[in-house]
Amino acid sequence: MSKLETPLSAPHDSAVTHVQGTSEFVDDRAFLYGELHVGLVLSPHARARILAIDTTRALGIPGVETVQTHQDLSHHYWGTIFTEQPFLAIDEVKYAGEVVAVVGAVTRKALIQGIRAVQVDYELLPPILSVDEAIAAKSYIGGERFIKRGEAEATYANAPFKLEGRQVIRGAEHFYLENQAAIVYPKEDGLMEVHSSTQHPTETQHLVAEALGLQQNEVICIAKRLGGGFGGKETQAAPFAVYAALVARATGKPARIVLSKDEDMIITGKRNPFQIDYKVGFDGLGQIIALDAKLYGDGGAYADLSPAIMERAMLHSDNAYFIPNMRVVGQVCRTNYHSHTAFRGFGGPKGVALIEGIIEDIAIALNLDALDVRKLNCYRGPDRDVTHYGQKLENNVLPQLFDELEQSCDYRARREALNVWNQNPRNHPRGLSLTAVKFGISFTTRFLNQGNALINVHRDGTIQVSTGAVEMGQGVNSRIARLVADEFGLPLRSVKVMATSTEKNANTSPTAASTGTDLNGAAACVAAGKIKRRLAALMQKLTEIPLDKWASKTAGFGTMPEIEVGAEAESSDAFDIDAIVFESGLVYAKSHPDLRIPFSALVSEAYFNRISVSEYGHYKIADLGFNKLTGEGRAFLYFSQGVAASEVEVNQITGEVKVLRTDILMDLGRPINHALDVGQVAGAFIQGMGWVTTEALFYNAKGQLLSHAPSTYKIPSVHDIPRNFKIDLLENHGNHRNIKGTKAAGEPPLLLCFSVWNAIRDAIRYHGLRRHGRADVVAMPIPATAETILRALKPEAFAACEGL
Repeated sequence: MSKLETPLSAPHDSAVTHVQGTSEFVDDRAFLYGELHVGLVLSPHARARILAIDTTRALGIPGVETVQTHQDLSHHYWGTIFTEQPFLAIDEVKYAGEVVAVVGAVTRKALIQGIRAVQVDYELLPPILSVDEAIAAKSYIGGERFIKRGEAEATYANAPFKLEGRQVIRGAEHFYLENQAAIVYPKEDGLMEVHSSTQHPTETQHLVAEALGLQQNEVICIAKRLGGGFGGKETQAAPFAVYAALVARATGKPARIVLSKDEDMIITGKRNPFQIDYKVGFDGLGQIIALDAKLYGDGGAYADLSPAIMERAMLHSDNAYFIPNMRVVGQVCRTNYHSHTAFRGFGGPKGVALIEGIIEDIAIALNLDALDVRKLNCYRGPDRDVTHYGQKLENNVLPQLFDELEQSCDYRARREALNVWNQNPRNHPRGLSLTAVKFGISFTTRFLNQGNALINVHRDGTIQVSTGAVEMGQGVNSRIARLVADEFGLPLRSVKVMATSTEKNANTSPTAASTGTDLNGAAACVAAGKIKRRLAALMQKLTEIPLDKWASKTAGFGTMPEIEVGAEAESSDAFDIDAIVFESGLVYAKSHPDLRIPFSALVSEAYFNRISVSEYGHYKIADLGFNKLTGEGRAFLYFSQGVAASEVEVNQITGEVKVLRTDILMDLGRPINHALDVGQVAGAFIQGMGWVTTEALFYNAKGQLLSHAPSTYKIPSVHDIPRNFKIDLLENHGNHRNIKGTKAAGEPPLLLCFSVWNAIRDAIRYHGLRRHGRADVVAMPIPATAETILRALKPEAFAACEGL
């Protein structure tokens, strides 16, 4: 057995170096002699045929060493789901910002001149720049997907009350602080060493090998840490490593590519925009009896992860609510924008936005409090605890979460206060909303649900851990270090998590879907458990031998036989590991409590007895089984659940929003690190809040992105954080399905941002009530920017302006 040695709120393992400014990211690596700068020639057109590429002038510029085009690739296409996206455009460009050529140069000045000197001749073609245009042209990625339960159409037709509408959800930029970056070092025998800001080192390794015609064992990909990822570096980091590798191979020199923020935003995909048409039937109490929804997702020019994103949106269209008759249809559209990709929450936020918006509409239609409608429809056992895809909810605490937050945030009294406040026309309208999240944790593609870890225990009792997880600020290394330290009863400082490398752990899954700790932490515990059993078996035998006869005392003399621990270490029947205690850096047998030796001494004994203290661990989630063809089965290992109440004030003159107060209550099981979990909840919520309020992407009529810098794309600042911001974690230790009873914290809290979005809609409802004496359903796109809010507050004024 081992006892908890690490404080629940130990600092992030890079906290000190982050504050000192000494943490090393890709572009912080020393610039080597002869190393080349890499830049990209981009298409200015959303769709065009390439007639010719002339690199002559560029190659004549002093300092330009190479210009690479598609003709220099050994393999042209990549793609996680469909292998259809070219690394470099071949005959046609399909979005503004698509990469046409790669330039390698000695200096930045020569690089910029070389990029400008590459001549590309185009023939313009008509682009598809909206979901409606894609539907009209039947421009799709893959076929329709269905998830169905009961008889949604027939039940809707006979429902006492009905609503139908369209929800428009726009995209969002990841805006990680470290832009896409990679450095490639050509080594002897054709080996390529890649340092990449990637969430998926294995995929980056494989794609570099394919593009260059190498074997996978000739490419090593290393990711020490990322300056943020949020899904934007899951698939889309790999091509930039390929571009640097092309230059490195062509010149035999190290090659470095680091995008500017403008380049990064222009080239890379965003959160998928969605357009959702729905019909909902309900009774006079607000209980939903039927939902029929058609989800259209804008996938951009190529598939990337959009089909999987659509799937998760469909799986989360119920969110926290039981709907007996439900049909959800999903279709990804192909347009001429960047290939949209993973973003924190994947497709989940789109599905949750749908149902949380619908519930608000039902409350308005029936003149009810939306919280009462949510509580009425909330999942609860035993006959209302199965999702529309057939997975039974285990450990469901949603009713408890609703009740506890309703009381702790004083919801009812505040609602009464708002009723009074909003009667005064001089007051800016305020709104209040309490929403929920039920977020499924696992990849819905089964083979991805596996993790790897390598542990080396050194003779001084310190430990190095290498896993497939990538640290990108979320604290996965800190969590894994704590798990391993606790296995051996050691202080946290004894464990060091090393840079993620395909040389140490191959065939890894991406650090995504909030599974980094679940998969790789569990794998590390598997490896630690194997070593621990061997050490425990050794300790048991040492208690039977006089101290002066131990191998460490007689090493080199060969006078004592070695201790064998094979059978005891492999079989739980042969040896009770709980008979040995690992705590506070010491190890002892319960039968001999006076014989306590340092962990390091036991490791030395293992070495002198030729017992291995290095081990590899592999973990897989065993009981997942979601059938993608029928839309049924167990899609997730478990659900992270939470609720949030937000109160906002909407400036009726400018449309600006102030979030006055937010209370969050999350069920995260038994936290590995409480402080890191609270930090993840806060960060995810604020990121989501930015998406639903201020983060608007603007494109011109040619499909070119206009908002590609901090000056034109508004992420939340410190001034946008709720004035009163409270986060609590529910003490719930019932998650027996995951490592140490924990639950994922990375993505689920983001979906609580809809408390802010619906609070804005509530404020607009109040505004309409005092102006017109009635409250109408408020159609509000995401994001609810100041402009869209003003349109809702003063529709007649905007209508008059548009008529001029």
